[in-house]
Amino acid sequence: MRLPAEPALASSAEELAALHGRCFATGWSAREFGALLNLPGCIGLACREDGRYVALALFRQALDEAELLTLGTDPAYRRSGLADTLLTSGECRLFNQGVARVFLEVSDQNPAAAALYERAGYGEVARRKAYYRDGNDARVLEKWLRKDGQTGP
Repeated sequence: MRLPAEPALASSAEELAALHGRCFATGWSAREFGALLNLPGCIGLACREDGRYVALALFRQALDEAELLTLGTDPAYRRSGLADTLLTSGECRLFNQGVARVFLEVSDQNPAAAALYERAGYGEVARRKAYYRDGNDARVLEKWLRKDGQTGP
């Protein structure tokens, strides 16, 4: 499925929160989405079909590093390539803004997400014990977008 990545704005916080709730057992609130999307350095991306959000990604940049805060796809749209689209689009935007590397956390109980990130070139650099509310550990992954003065992907 090919849906384009488009900006996700704070004005869509209610819809993004509803999507996040479909993606995760403990979804983020509209208030949380609105606050994050209003922060400097925060990039929200989403895919829509028929006007309805079906996938989202949220990145936060600080100087030359960034963090993927969340990446989710509506269960009915999983394995359709939307997560890849959002991840790649976000990385390109970050690269163009001077970001050298991206970090993220993924639950050690989420092998599908871990496989997505590993295919995209992320590697484990640390673990955080009992990081998630459910007590699961987080694998901290990183991906270098640029090295040694590189100016293109």
